[in-house]
Amino acid sequence: MQGQILVCTDLDRTLIPNGPQPESSGARRCFAQLAARPEISLAYVTSRHRSLVEDAVGTCRLPWPDYVIGDAGTTLCRVGEGRAWAHIAAWEEEIARDWAGHTHGDLLTHLKAFGVLRLQERSRQSRLKLSYYLPLHHDIDALAPAITERLEAAGIRARLVWSVDDISDIGLLDVLPAGASKRSAIEALARATGLGPERAVFCGDSGNDMEVLISPLRAVLVANSRGDVANLACELAQEAGTRARLYVATGGFMGMNGNYGAGVLEGIAHFYPEIAGWLCPPGASNNGKETGCAAPKVRLRAKT
Repeated sequence: MQGQILVCTDLDRTLIPNGPQPESSGARRCFAQLAARPEISLAYVTSRHRSLVEDAVGTCRLPWPDYVIGDAGTTLCRVGEGRAWAHIAAWEEEIARDWAGHTHGDLLTHLKAFGVLRLQERSRQSRLKLSYYLPLHHDIDALAPAITERLEAAGIRARLVWSVDDISDIGLLDVLPAGASKRSAIEALARATGLGPERAVFCGDSGNDMEVLISPLRAVLVANSRGDVANLACELAQEAGTRARLYVATGGFMGMNGNYGAGVLEGIAHFYPEIAGWLCPPGASNNGKETGCAAPKVRLRAKT
């Protein structure tokens, strides 16, 4: 598998141009060219569930992935022939140990005491992800340790992911196994494919990606990311000694602006320069136009 590259990319506001910044014409077509190469294995890393991933692929003319890391890093699926999804069970079995045999329903019972939490819709739940709404400005500095203490008393090791739905102006909480995260899932996928973390590159746009952006994994921050996210990522990566593993897109690659898919391509080419020779000029099809996409984006609170 020498020469293979595992491309792991976020969807919303990373590959999907559903933010306020302009998209470079032809960027998604160029990305599809890259994904079609036999040297590339493609994984989408997203909080979207299966139907929303499939909607995005169709609506936004994205290439079908080989893998999907979904449900906040708690599911890892292979997308095979006929676009059939198959769970990589070993990953779920590994992280499930943190819940010590407790089920989704058991956690729900333990957390009923916290009246401020409102259970999200069934479609937003999964076996190892318990998701709630809460008021936007609730004091999570006080709530988080109280939740952790209650779960630990039951022998449950959990990771709490706090975020904000920008569209609905409401707070969100995902309760996950302690070992579940984007970074750990990407590393697990790299091992499962036989490529290893050294042949993986992650592309993201927001604070929700910070753990991966500052890790030893090769990582790309697209140019449309918020300035405070880029500054913090660079600062934390410098402190962690991983700054050389983080690339912040600025535009200019193949005449594109570095936003969304253009930034994904720019960053991958930074780490793997050979891909530049695999791509055609970006403005060569669809009269320079591509399908527009729109979807809500969840951003991480400054304090987690």
